[in-house]
Amino acid sequence: MTSHDPATMLTIGDFAARAGVTASALRYYESLGLIHAVRTGGNQRRYRRAELRRVAFIRAARSIGLSLEEIKASLDRLPDGRIPDRADWQRLSSSWSRRIEDRIAQLRNLQEELDECIGCGCLSISKCAIYNLADARADEGAGPRLGFKAG
Repeated sequence: MTSHDPATMLTIGDFAARAGVTASALRYYESLGLIHAVRTGGNQRRYRRAELRRVAFIRAARSIGLSLEEIKASLDRLPDGRIPDRADWQRLSSSWSRRIEDRIAQLRNLQEELDECIGCGCLSISKCAIYNLADARADEGAGPRLGFKAG
């Protein structure tokens, strides 16, 4: 049985259902070189079941805020486009720990600002550090200062 044996391959619809993404997302991932499909004689896409791991990797990496370009760079480090295994995941994801820590710190700061805002209760557009951060027009008074044209 070869790796391209039809019995081990999934159609794009079956693969999308198993991967939990849309067929259009799979086509996009393929166009970026994140995943790979083989073509049948009728030019239909078929995916090896092992490609499901690459999609799981992509989804996990996206959930922590990595761009598709960053994910591709990580996957491109695998020899011969190999499907990531547990050791690959640990090695690649360990480099993302700092990013996760930074994101947690940003969310904690946001939570503190919201707690202050709720405690303050003013929700002042002219003074609020959340809604009016570095507002260059605050000294011109309340409300919008730039007109807009209806229509």
